[in-house]
Amino acid sequence: MFHTSYIEINKSALKSNLRFLKRLAGPDVRFCSVVKGNAYGHGIEHFVPLAEACGVDTFGVHSADEALRTHMAKKKKSSHVMIMGMIDDDELSWAVENDVSFYVFEFERLNAAVHAAKKQNRKARIHVELETGMNRIGFQWEDRDKLADHLVRNLDHLELTGVSTHYAGAESIANYLRIQNQIANFNRYQWYLRKKGARARLRHTACSAPLVSYPHTKMDMVRVGIMQYGFWPSKETFMQYITQTEKKRMTDNPLRQLISWKSKIMSIKHVPAGEFVGYGTVYQTTDDTLIAAIPVGYCHGFSRSLSNLGKVLIHGRRVPVIGMVNMNMMIADVSHCPGVKKGDEVVMVGSQRNNRITVSSFSDMINHVNYETLVRLPKEIPRHIID
Repeated sequence: MFHTSYIEINKSALKSNLRFLKRLAGPDVRFCSVVKGNAYGHGIEHFVPLAEACGVDTFGVHSADEALRTHMAKKKKSSHVMIMGMIDDDELSWAVENDVSFYVFEFERLNAAVHAAKKQNRKARIHVELETGMNRIGFQWEDRDKLADHLVRNLDHLELTGVSTHYAGAESIANYLRIQNQIANFNRYQWYLRKKGARARLRHTACSAPLVSYPHTKMDMVRVGIMQYGFWPSKETFMQYITQTEKKRMTDNPLRQLISWKSKIMSIKHVPAGEFVGYGTVYQTTDDTLIAAIPVGYCHGFSRSLSNLGKVLIHGRRVPVIGMVNMNMMIADVSHCPGVKKGDEVVMVGSQRNNRITVSSFSDMINHVNYETLVRLPKEIPRHIID
């Protein structure tokens, strides 16, 4: 296989998640699958065709390089790619030529989009991002007249595909007032543009957390990232869903994680009591110990912070990672795994027999959010689609 581990992506889990999310969004709301960060670690080249096969036709990325990968990966000509972040001016002509839409959030980019459209003799498909209180990127309310004038004067060269904003922490109730203010600011701004003649086809503000916590933000399109992969934006968001749905119990999680991450034992050996294992003196055996070397380390996304903390599944048992996690290897204590041998399957994330290690539990040990753990999985690790 020429690789020390591999990732499985579960197609039936994605289908189930998409059914749930589309019910949550409603029948008249367009669904945009966010595939930034290498499809949240799942692999753009693998995930995009899989999502298309499940009925998805719109994909959101952060940057032009991700847009190119997504454009090349999609199998359906009708599928659309939207850039929500970085694109250089010299890449705009490529976007216009290939009907890739992109956010504009400053006048320099707006003018560059018009220039690229004129050069291609076709309209640039743009999404106007409004600053509503996150204070990151977006057109300020004070620029509303100048913005409306620019848009209306250039309608021969621009297709106003969307008007958007992004909420500052909708996954936490601590940000409730800030989010409500943003919603009000967005509504005021987009209505002003509409009155001035700059009427966008799609209004979209909701990502995963607002879809659950602020249902009135669904508007014309939702941009769903983490939830389509089977993860809640936060524990709070899951609790809000549970409390909104009386017939549900806390154990009824409608989302299924798509991803499993597996390797195999590369070596087995006995270590006497009183010996140190691996680099330094961070772990010393108290009894005669059977150890397994696993060819996965922090260069593969298994954090060094999991030294003496991490767990993996071997023979269906949750076994401890002992000693220091190396760049390319880690050691597990398999003393309580009868019959264990070289070549046996090791599960870092996923299920084995009746046991399971989730990305959440994997992340919680080192205070990482799910997002961070997922996107740290190198794209070189092979991905396989399973049913």
